[in-house]
Amino acid sequence: MKARYGYRFYPTDQQQQNLAQLFGCVRVVWNDGLALCKQSQKYPGFSKLSALLTQTKKTDERQWLKDVSSVPLQQSLRHLDIAYRNFFNSCNGKRKGKRLGSPKFKKKTNSQSAEFTKAAFSLTDKSVYLAKIGTVHPIWSRSLPSEPSSVTVIKDCANRYFLSFVVEIQPIQSEAKNQSIGIDLGIKNFAVMSNGEKAESPSYKKLDRKVRKLQHKLARQQKDSKRRNLTRIKIAKLHNRIADTRSYFLHKLSTKVINENQVIVLEDLNVSGMVKNRKLASTLGRE
Repeated sequence: MKARYGYRFYPTDQQQQNLAQLFGCVRVVWNDGLALCKQSQKYPGFSKLSALLTQTKKTDERQWLKDVSSVPLQQSLRHLDIAYRNFFNSCNGKRKGKRLGSPKFKKKTNSQSAEFTKAAFSLTDKSVYLAKIGTVHPIWSRSLPSEPSSVTVIKDCANRYFLSFVVEIQPIQSEAKNQSIGIDLGIKNFAVMSNGEKAESPSYKKLDRKVRKLQHKLARQQKDSKRRNLTRIKIAKLHNRIADTRSYFLHKLSTKVINENQVIVLEDLNVSGMVKNRKLASTLGRE
């Protein structure tokens, strides 16, 4: 069973420049491949996209792609191939769940990522070496359970850097003390359990007010200006605080419910449809 283990790290100024160059190359390779797929009448496939990437590096317009590791560039095309296959399977009904849209072009202001396979990174007790980036020192909040098969470098919208390792883990079996429990999704309360317990969702009102205030300020600022970019980063940091708080609450609650009960019964609600109601969106959107 595969899982992801994430760790934050703080790159040096030179490493930030190298990572910015890498993210830009990965983004260009994705966008070039996507543009080619949209122009073609038939999806070319990963093999043709990879061959075209090799030819593109030899041109004057894209020769700077040679300055970064080739592994993340190839992985970018693999991810594009997976995205298209998932899109096709979703349209044909072979993929279950919500229907997926076609792949989209990547933007510079969105979260950036680059994946390194085993050939492009090495791991020691305290550091990680990334090809053509250097040695980085993540904050090891916990040890890796096994040797990672790949690592993804992530830069979020708030300029935070993370390493995400893919590792093999063993499922943990626990003995639940309760046979079953029912959970009812609430409006005032996040959830109400059949045993009478209530789960209170954290309050985001103060952070929401700060976000709205900064968004009004952002709307009045000139596009592509330095002040507007600083305001955008402040908004992203507030959104990250909200997301981290919500994620911690959900993981803590779900772990508690799973460990204490053998069977979990949930009401059948169209939550995604309820969120479209503007009066319920602010409440259910946090859930």
